Amino acid sequence: MPRSRKADAPVLHLAARWEDRFHEWRERRGRKRGLITTVIPYTSYGGPGWSRVLARVVLARAKDPSDEDARQRAAKIRGWRSFMSIPVDDVEVTIEVDGVEERVTADRGGVLDATVRGVELTPGWHTVTLRTDDSERVTAPLFVVDPSEPIGLLSDIDDTVMVTALPRPFLAAWNTFVLDEHARNPVPGMAVLYERLMRHYPGAPVVYLSTGAWNVAPTLNRFLGRNLYPRGPLLLTDWGPTHDRWFRSGSEHKRGSLQRLAEDFPTLKWVLIGDDGQHDPEIYADFVEKHPEKVAAVCIRQLSTGEAVLAGGRSNPSEPVAKAAVPWVYAPDGAGLADQLAELGILPA
Repeated sequence: MPRSRKADAPVLHLAARWEDRFHEWRERRGRKRGLITTVIPYTSYGGPGWSRVLARVVLARAKDPSDEDARQRAAKIRGWRSFMSIPVDDVEVTIEVDGVEERVTADRGGVLDATVRGVELTPGWHTVTLRTDDSERVTAPLFVVDPSEPIGLLSDIDDTVMVTALPRPFLAAWNTFVLDEHARNPVPGMAVLYERLMRHYPGAPVVYLSTGAWNVAPTLNRFLGRNLYPRGPLLLTDWGPTHDRWFRSGSEHKRGSLQRLAEDFPTLKWVLIGDDGQHDPEIYADFVEKHPEKVAAVCIRQLSTGEAVLAGGRSNPSEPVAKAAVPWVYAPDGAGLADQLAELGILPA
């Protein structure tokens, strides 16, 4: 099935055109081998009258629903196998939310990020259905946020909820090619901190923001679930060149995602949680400077000396931090952060 550039699409960077030709070649070969269009659903979120639906469209082998071993193997797929999936960007996906249907097309990397409007759902968890004309129907969890909810939790992943202990230049490759949820350890006390926040704010949304690739979303979800972190949508990125540059910017991805959340939930105040290895404090400081009314507190997990060396050093808090209208708290683990949030009244003492 040939790919075609839409008339209103931007002129692509040379690297992006090479990538598209490579994926086109892989798609042709995959379909000849009998691979079929498959929608991989991700946890989505929404508010009154709208839902943001996230998924990825790839080619995959047809699964025999009676083959339990095959399903278990698919559930435990490692990062490098996820990286070998063939993205599909030329197939329309039908999204159904509470009886309302909308057809959308995934982006160049097969990622589907669509907003469905005109759907009024009660706050809490719901289900979204996705399908293509030639794929199985799949479902995705959708969390609808109550507009009266005061607090939301936004968390980084690497070195914030899981111990990375890798040099940053190798981190992306490790996450993509090697990562298994059993190969990482949770940061001490962070799951307990998140559980306390959720117990105190049971309707709060939890969003995990990372520069990791969408390929490893299933593995990250398994890690979070296995280590008792609250479930919530992942906001990841797609590797490779963009329409105008060789490589994507992880910092821009985080800044853009924060701005999108501020617009999606204008009355919500966020507890922003990250680490002091490189960019999180700078990114959060910029967001606080622009939207101080949308931040309840910033929590920075302090890396150990060894972790900081591997991360390329600690970030220096930027000038806006000193002038911030919201509190910043620092600790090496979740217990220390929880104690300080209790002192601020965000958590019960």
